[in-house]
Amino acid sequence: QVQLVESGGGLVQPGGSLRLSCASSGISFSFYAMGWYRQAPGKQRELVATMTITGSTNYADSVKGRFTISRDNAKNTVYLQMNSLKPEDTAVYYCRATLNIREYWGQGTQVTVSS
Repeated sequence: QVQLVESGGGLVQPGGSLRLSCASSGISFSFYAMGWYRQAPGKQRELVATMTITGSTNYADSVKGRFTISRDNAKNTVYLQMNSLKPEDTAVYYCRATLNIREYWGQGTQVTVSS
């Protein structure tokens, strides 16, 4: 059974930082491209950051320079370091694993940026 479990969300003040983690099980993690997505209330889910199996990264323009995606294949985990958080970063954050036509999603973790 495949599981992606996100953690690390919470309430943070503007300008603060959070580190999200997504622990996987049931997949050969190192073969999967990994990504973080988010969905704010009333909005569509959007890409935040992705990382290929070779370590190439891609970021949404809105988070470039503030967020960093990384992966630890030994721990089957992908991370999202979020710095200089803004109220508009408030959303549920999801991780996604993809390999060819296979696609798996986590259940999401809430990030709220508010003073």
